[in-house]
Amino acid sequence: MKVVKFGGSSLADGSHFQKVIHIIQSDVTRQVVVVSAPGKRFAEDTKVTDLLITYAQQVIAQKPTETIVQKISQRYKSIGTFFNLPARPIDKIIKKLCSLPDEYYPSHAYLMAAFKAHGERLNAMLLTSVLNHLGIKARFVDPFEAGIIVTDNPADATVMPETYQNLAQLHFKDEKLIFPGFFGFTPNGQIATFSRGGSDITGAIVARGLKAELYENFTDVDAIYAVDPHIVPHPEAIKKMTYREMRELSYAGFSVFHDEAIIPAIEGQVPIKVKNTNHPDLPGTLIVPETHFTPHHTITGVASSERFAALYLHRYLLNKEVGFTLKLLQILYKYDVSYEHMPSGIDDLTIIFDKNQLNRQTIHEMCHDIQNTLHPDQLDWIDDYAIIMVVGEGMRSKIGTIENIIRPLAENGIGVHMINQGASRISIMLGTKQADAKRAVKEIYTHFFNTVSTERKILYAD
Repeated sequence: MKVVKFGGSSLADGSHFQKVIHIIQSDVTRQVVVVSAPGKRFAEDTKVTDLLITYAQQVIAQKPTETIVQKISQRYKSIGTFFNLPARPIDKIIKKLCSLPDEYYPSHAYLMAAFKAHGERLNAMLLTSVLNHLGIKARFVDPFEAGIIVTDNPADATVMPETYQNLAQLHFKDEKLIFPGFFGFTPNGQIATFSRGGSDITGAIVARGLKAELYENFTDVDAIYAVDPHIVPHPEAIKKMTYREMRELSYAGFSVFHDEAIIPAIEGQVPIKVKNTNHPDLPGTLIVPETHFTPHHTITGVASSERFAALYLHRYLLNKEVGFTLKLLQILYKYDVSYEHMPSGIDDLTIIFDKNQLNRQTIHEMCHDIQNTLHPDQLDWIDDYAIIMVVGEGMRSKIGTIENIIRPLAENGIGVHMINQGASRISIMLGTKQADAKRAVKEIYTHFFNTVSTERKILYAD
């Protein structure tokens, strides 16, 4: 049995629905389907989730909602009309949509979560009705029925362990099970949504809970590429990679998955395949456990991200002072700030942060406390910072990889501010100026993927 997930761009309108239905029918083992809310139909269009956010905001502000409800309703109605769906299932969807303001919510945050979640919930109901109308036996499975229990965080929920026990009790025969992605229910029965990559998370949860043989994630790209196609045109497609490689590359900017979205599948050791809804016959990218994986190339991929900033401290004999790092971490804890990396030397220490958790006031106050508590000789905040991740299982057994990464950068005048190799030995992290990041990625990719053509042919062998 396979669990298949379709993103918003794959379910934007009736013609996209038709492609999804064809994919579901083409493989009888595709028995469990997880759906997102309808996405954009064209560049200037609005996602249904964004329309629902507006709906929620208007309810909170006690403003008229008829116009926005009509816009949302029309998205679902147009898909129903495409398939000549009878009025009854559409009326049920519209009634559910209109009744949202009448439900009880403990706070505005829970109201917002519930409204947003209904993009997926109503879309799953609609797909179920369309499938049954076409003679394909299908059943809508609400997360409440399935027992998808999440923490009490309305917009940033995480799955609770009992979810997997609940999913193991779910009985089904030959019908297709249609799950809405993006949300679960708190122990108190309130809807709470996952943060980023919500439907991907649901797909991974369901795949683990139902012990699927494969989790297929359909999106709008043919595969995961060894480098961002916006940086290097027509890059190599990765046919097979490990969970660890995917996590490292997602963290550094690969946009197919949010780096935390596939953790449930990893924990359940469920292989993941990324495929394109528009080209479902292409092989896509298979993501597998590290066990028994044989790399055929040193480097699998290279990615960069500019969402980072760094704090540089210099003080003589820093390494001799007991408790120095503890004091530093206590200051970070005071401001509820986590750090990403902390490379250090005998007199120097650099702390790398995700800028998304910081604002100017926090930075100013935190640096002030560090200066007064630790008395560094030099303290610099570096906003102009980018991280480059070079990732590959083959790096563990290859001598001279760092030299081969640095050489093309040096030859092209690209400075490196930091080098850090992870304990797993499958990734090397570089720090550069933001202006140099894309050029550095391109040079590293070109060095490893374009210099030896015969090696490139071996790279993606199954």
